[in-house]
Formats: sequence, structure tokens, C-alpha cells
Amino acid sequence: MNDAAPTPRRRARVRAPELIGEGGWLNTGGKQYTLADLRGRIVVLDFWTFCCINCLHVLDELRELEEKHRDTVVIIGVHSPKFVHEAEHEAVVDAVERYGVEHPVLDDPELATWKQYAVRAWPTLVVIDPEGYVVAQHAGEGHAHAIARLVEELEEEHAAKGTLRRGDGPYVAPEPEPTTLRFPGKALLLPSGTFLVSDTTRHQLVELAADGETVARRIGSGLRGFSDGPADAAAFSEPQGLALLDEGAVVVADTVNHALRRLDLATGEVTTLAGTGTQWWQGSPTSGPAREVDLSSPWDVAVFGGRVWIAMAGVHQLWTYDPETATVAVAAGTTNEGLVDGPGAEAWFAQPSGLAVSADGERLWLADSETSALRWVDRDGAVHTAVGTGLFDFGHRDGAAEQALLQHPLGVTALPDGSVAVSDTYNHALRRYDPATGEVTTLATDLREPSDAVLAGEDIVVVESARHRLTRLRLPEEAVQVASVAHRTRRAATDVAPGRLRLDVVFQAPAGQKLDTRYGPSTRLLVSSTPPELLLQGEGAGTDLARELELNPSVPEGVLHVSAMAASCDDDPANEYPACHVHQQDWGVPVRVAEGGADRLPLVLAGMDAE
Repeated sequence: MNDAAPTPRRRARVRAPELIGEGGWLNTGGKQYTLADLRGRIVVLDFWTFCCINCLHVLDELRELEEKHRDTVVIIGVHSPKFVHEAEHEAVVDAVERYGVEHPVLDDPELATWKQYAVRAWPTLVVIDPEGYVVAQHAGEGHAHAIARLVEELEEEHAAKGTLRRGDGPYVAPEPEPTTLRFPGKALLLPSGTFLVSDTTRHQLVELAADGETVARRIGSGLRGFSDGPADAAAFSEPQGLALLDEGAVVVADTVNHALRRLDLATGEVTTLAGTGTQWWQGSPTSGPAREVDLSSPWDVAVFGGRVWIAMAGVHQLWTYDPETATVAVAAGTTNEGLVDGPGAEAWFAQPSGLAVSADGERLWLADSETSALRWVDRDGAVHTAVGTGLFDFGHRDGAAEQALLQHPLGVTALPDGSVAVSDTYNHALRRYDPATGEVTTLATDLREPSDAVLAGEDIVVVESARHRLTRLRLPEEAVQVASVAHRTRRAATDVAPGRLRLDVVFQAPAGQKLDTRYGPSTRLLVSSTPPELLLQGEGAGTDLARELELNPSVPEGVLHVSAMAASCDDDPANEYPACHVHQQDWGVPVRVAEGGADRLPLVLAGMDAE
């Protein structure tokens, strides 16, 4: 018998750079922290930005780890903006409350800490041991199980060394604000003339009287959860989209529960129509009985062509729910993130977040938020783009649609004349696109993060999410004049040498796991570029996580789009049914072709880059 402690597994360690950010610290009661203040604790840095659906998934994944290891682990969100609006400090303050972030957050508007840690993608998780060394990095979703395993190893190792410090963490909860609504998401005008609003941060639906202010009733307990039942007992988790299913029922996009719910307007009873409560992953079914198929962050819903269409933000697709057969199916999108038009099966989306059916019933309008685009689906299921060019261009510019710019819109509203109003969220504006003229105009400004709007007679009622209210506007006859601005993504480009470039996606299976090869290759790599001419060789899909690319020396700059997936399972021969996990991430890497640039591009999916 040997009572000696097990020898800790050797792992690479790199001294962690300091945490710096011009915006300072949130959720700490005003205290500013350095890494030295956190010595003795296991620190998990979560590099996120609040526009990013994958980042919101990771926030949810980390909740269990946060609770279970509260006395040894400190999770710190490092907010690293993509959009200009996300660099505003007050917007970060709002987002931290909106998404229920219960750990300290460093506001890093200039991406200083992002650069220090050589981060390339949202979200990225970095683990720092109690002695201040980086011991792991993970990009994308699906890593919570691996980090939990690593945390347990670090707890044991550093408890034995005497370098683990237990106790309360630095998190200080902010004081709650007594507003009627808190970061409402979407609204619906009911047949009775009242408004139903998704009170997202309070995990409720609220029915307001026709004045848009007086509370008629609340549906949901107000506690985050997933349970059916009467109005005072049912539970939601950050609900968003709403649509009339029929005269007596509303379908609700229950976003963080990955489900569609049904509200009986007469009784207030809530039932589940679709989803299992588990997030969809690559390899999961994409059609079938609605209660047996996983969904992924449904953000909005609309009834079009007899089916409920679902803006499935979490997987960059449109799905449908058929009320007659109680089944769901993918309607458009490949799960690849980007802007590609064409038949539904070939189209690419980027976090579709708002839906509305045109006045004549011939088009399904959608706000494709991450491409800052207004798009539409025709009766044949083909996808078209009205405004927007891709993932990296955004701003506030009116005029001809082909050069007009939006900034992360979340809502669309069909207007009676055939045009469409766009809740241009990060521009704090209501915009209008007219298909007859091809022109984009601005209807209203000074709206704080508008996320939806509904028509009420001759007025339009806007959901001002960050002002926690509905705001009634008279539809103007003339457009508001605004100064045009255009932006590109804030990330610095990576200098790469012309010609051959080796792409290495680094993946190391977590301790106690191995690649799952039972049903064929367990990894997948998809590469493309913007503009397409940037890549002379290396585009397309394959199973090897390393690939030789050839860059076009005549194209000076562009973006490499890389999507990687790896599946790993518990490595225990005695376990007939090992637990398996999917690790997945999409990168958009701005590159600049320059003599003397790098000839290797490493992207860490999980582990540490050894080269």
C-alpha cells in the first residue's frame, strides 16, 4: 500500500501578463485588482464581448463551475469589444447586468489585455494557476468540463504545495434597480390592444396596458429556470422573441433554455412546444419531433407560410416549427458564420436575431446581427441581402442600400407600405429600408439599444432595451439627417508572409480523454477567406487540423475564416458508455500580407501552443 500523494501531471506554464483595461473593473464594489491580488487562487479569464452569442453560451456554461468552486476559483470576464458601441463603458455596465454576470469584469476597450494574451477569437478562456502561470487556453464553446477537470487537478496540486488560498472571491453584486422592466428584449401587440413584452433579465413575460407602461400581469416566477405551469410558477431563462400562434396563444423564444414555449393568453399557462433544454451541437439531429430535438439560442420567432420560423442565433441558421405535426427542421443556413445568399441549404448567416413578415406576406425579413445586415427569405426559401456586406464592416450611413451601413441590428418591423423598419441596436437608432427605391433612411435617433418595435395604429412602439421601457413614436414622414460614419472591426491585422502559410489549429484532448474515432474522423476544419481571391490554395473542408495555405501576393489584406471542431471522449476501457464532448470555434482572422510576416498561424482550440 502506498499513501504517497500522486505525482502531479507536468504541464507547460507561462507567466501570466498583467490585467489592464482603461474601463476599469466592474462587479468589485469599486476596487481595482492586479494579478498579485489574486495569487493563491485559480483564475479563469473569459475573453468575451456582449454581441457574441458564443460568448453568452460560455457565460452559461461557466455558472456551474463558478458555484461549485467559489472558494478556490475566480472567474474574470475580460470584455474585449468588436463593435464601436461595445467600447462604451456604460454599454459594458449594462451588458454585465443584462446577462446576469456574477463575477468581476475588466473593461478593456482598447484590447490591451486581449493583445497581451495573444487572443484571436471570442470567446477564449485562459486558466492561470495559483502561482500566476498560464496553464491552459481554450477557444470557443464546450470546454467547461475540461476546465472543471483541470481545476480539480490544480486544487489538489496546490493544496499539497501550500500555494492554494481559499476564501471569498472579489465579486460584489451591484444594487438592483427598481424599474418596471429590466432590459426588455421583444414586444408583441396582442389582439386585446395590450402589449406583451419579454422582460429578459428578469426571466419573465410582462403584459402592459395599451399605454405601454401600466403592468396588467406578469408571467413567470422571475427566477431563472425551465418549468411549465401556471403564470406564477412557470420559469424562463432570458426569453426573447414573441409571435401570435393563434388568437389565444403566443409562442415564446426561450433563449437560454434553448426552447420554444407556448403561453395561453386566457389562463397564463405555460407549456413547452420545442427543445429539450439542452443546447444543439454538431452531430445532433436537425429535424424530428419538436420536444426531442435540441435547439440553440432561439432569439426570435415569426409565423410565415403556416410554420413558426425561428431565428436560431446560436448556430447561425433559420429553423421552423410545424404546429400541425409538432416537428422542427432546419430551413436555411449551414451553421457556418458569414453572409452568403442563395438557396436556403447553401446560405450563411451570422446570429440572426429578428424576424418579421412583410405586409403582403411574401417575404420574411430578418436582422442578421453579426453581419450588420438586413436580409430576407422568399416563398421558395431562397435567401437575399438588402443591406450589409459581411462580418467586419458596420456603421451608420444612409443612402443607396449597397453602400448603407447598420451596426448590429436586433429587430425588424414590417411597415404597411412594404418597407421595413430596422431596430439598429448599436447605433441607438430606428432605420428604414424601402425595397421600392432601394434607399436606407433614419427614422429616429437617441434610442438606447433598441431591440424591437411594433406598430400600434399610426405609431411605432420601440423596445428601448437599455432604457428599460417601451417608447412610442409617431412614424415620421421625413427621414432624420445624420452624419455618416463607417467602421471596421477593431482587431489589429496579423502580418503574414506572401505565399505559403501553415495553419495549425492546436487541440489537446483534456486529461482523461482521447479523440473520439469510433465513427470516423473526430476533427473537422473548414477554411475560407474574404475576399475569396486571398486564398490561392487551402480553401474548403477537411479532417486534419493542420493545413498548408497559399496566399495571393496581389491581395494585400483580407480575413481568413477558420472553423474547427474536435470531439473527445472519456478514456476508460471499463466504461461502456463514455461521456463525449464537442469542442468548436469559428475564427475570423484579419491578415495583412507583408514581406517578413509570419509563415505559421497557430489558433488554439484547446491546450497550449508548443511552438
